[in-house]
Parts: sequence; C-alpha cells; structure tokens
Amino acid sequence: MVSKKQIMSSKELILSSIKKLSQEEQPLPAVPSFDAAENILETFQQSVKNNKGTLISELELVDLVNSGAYPKVYSGSKLIPDLKTFELPEKGTDLNDLDLAIIDGQLGVAENAAIWLEDENLGLRAVPFITQHLVIVLEKSKLVGNMHEAYSLIGLHYSGFGVFIAGPSKTADIEQSLVIGAHGAKSLKVVLV
Repeated sequence: MVSKKQIMSSKELILSSIKKLSQEEQPLPAVPSFDAAENILETFQQSVKNNKGTLISELELVDLVNSGAYPKVYSGSKLIPDLKTFELPEKGTDLNDLDLAIIDGQLGVAENAAIWLEDENLGLRAVPFITQHLVIVLEKSKLVGNMHEAYSLIGLHYSGFGVFIAGPSKTADIEQSLVIGAHGAKSLKVVLV
C-alpha cells in the first residue's frame, strides 16, 4: 500500500521537475503556403463529379422543382428565390418527409468540392441531413483553391454552426461496398451562379 507521504513526495517531485523546465516563449511555426489548382472553377466541377455529385444549371433546377418529382420542397436560397412548396416547421423532427432541400453555400473548395454551410442559410440545422435530395446554390466568386484558404475565410466571422458537405451521404462497409445516402441526402446537386 502507498502511503500518503510517498504520494506527496511523488507529487512534489513532478511539480519541481515542471518548474525546472524552460518556459521561454517560442514563436509559432510558419505556415507554408499550399498551391491551389490553376483553374479553380474547373477543378471544383471535377471534384463535385468525383464525389458523386451533379452540377446543374439554374434553369435545370427550376425545371426539377416544377416537374412534380419532389412533392415537398424547401428552399432557403436567396440566390434563386421562390422555389419552395412549403414553409419550414419549427422543429427538425417535422421534416422527416422532406423530398428536396435547396440552400445557399457560403464558399466552395476546389480541391475536394467541400461546400461550407452555416446557420444563416439552413433554416434548421437538420435540413441538409434529413432531406432525401439536396441542392446547394453557390456563387462562383465564392470558390477557393484549398482547405487552407477556406479555413482562413471561415475564421473571419462567427457562426453558431457550420459544416462542410462534399457530395451525397456515402459510406463503405468492411466489404468495401459503397452505399450512397446511408446517413443523409441520397443526392447532391450543385448550382453555380
């Protein structure tokens, strides 16, 4: 059994060792710059396709909504307004039968097609995850080359919630069978304006 005296001496030994350490301030390491793709738009478009997403035009989106294929459509898009077929409920649990959600992205990353979404454009945080199909409208001017650039922009302002989405929900089990839509939207369409 360990005595109280032994515990105290161990504690004192550890604390005295810590006090002997040099505590001079060290400069932060320099962050290297990382090259981004030469053609950000082309790279982003290819990355969307690589992630099993689809690029569509504004006209194709309007046709998609008007086709009747998606009876329950929520649109929080300010870039392409007036596409919703119902008002957003107060609780995310009331969205369990949402067919299509259309929301605006804040920025897109060319290297991996990750699109940053924040509270202000979601309506409810559950929207991009609970909908069967997701459309993100993104301004071409909001594309950046890589995640380093994206994080530097995200850090400039406060948001209560934010998430990167890069394609439809997908997972692969141990047999490496890819399943699309396992934990969220079955499809992602991106409209660049």
